[in-house]
Amino acid sequence: MSTVAATPARSGLVLADLLPASRVRDTALVLGGAALTGLAAQIAVPVPGSPVPVTGQTFAALLVGTALGARRGLLSLAVYALAGIAGMPWFAGGASGIGMPSFGYIIGMMLAAAAVGALARRGGDRSAWRMAGTMLLGEAIIYAVGVPYLALATGMSASAAVAAGLTPFLIGDALKAALAMGILPTAWKFVNKR
Repeated sequence: MSTVAATPARSGLVLADLLPASRVRDTALVLGGAALTGLAAQIAVPVPGSPVPVTGQTFAALLVGTALGARRGLLSLAVYALAGIAGMPWFAGGASGIGMPSFGYIIGMMLAAAAVGALARRGGDRSAWRMAGTMLLGEAIIYAVGVPYLALATGMSASAAVAAGLTPFLIGDALKAALAMGILPTAWKFVNKR
């Protein structure tokens, strides 16, 4: 029998909290989240006219934050970022280092993972519409850091950075939000039936 109580008592939890608590669990979750983000970053499709490709890493980063919670999500994305800075070739398309014009998006992903993790603790991952809002806020945080960084790193004007680093990605982000609207609320429904 599960030691986790019925649905109402699960408020304040994220999915990772349903696993038996230990430092080993937390370490494995943080490292696993970093690895998932690194793997998802290898799904990279160039966007004509933009130094920023379409990748799976933003989706992975937001799922990691939501499933692990704010602290573990932030740590996971920090491990991802630090390993990439140190030379691990797992940024988009196998890149590494800090000199990329898209590095601001990675900084934004760290902040977004913490934000969506905090929202998940407040039930932001329990229904499709809440999850959509959680994902859209996370995406907004990523762009709020990534687009200005892109402008500074490349010398683009603000409008050119928006055109190259935001506009081409909006449809994909809507699709990612729709996918997340199904994944996490469904996971909670499954858990709550146990």
